[in-house]
Amino acid sequence: MSSTRPADPAAHGMARVRQYVVAASGQWTDEEEGRRRLPSGEVHAWEPGLNQTVCGLSLSRSGLVRFPHVGWPDTFPESGGAADRVRRQCPRCASVAGRRGPDARPRWRRVNPRP
Repeated sequence: MSSTRPADPAAHGMARVRQYVVAASGQWTDEEEGRRRLPSGEVHAWEPGLNQTVCGLSLSRSGLVRFPHVGWPDTFPESGGAADRVRRQCPRCASVAGRRGPDARPRWRRVNPRP
């Protein structure tokens, strides 16, 4: 007998890879790239389909603008992406979604575990 259930990645030991996009306190339009909306101000990581950021802020109550076309890694200055007018990344979102850059701390790791 064959199973007709949809494939569930968690059932096969594979974790679902989360793709975080951006919600920001402001926006600007890049005229050079064909009037593309880009984030500015403070940026937060956001999972499409949810009404809150990774750190728990409500998108509507906080007045955050959604950018489903801008990935979280594009907000890092060294990415060359959409980070031109980003002033601050939410540290709580960065700890969950990933943090890179000169001020990045390495992920927590136990060095000397108890026996």
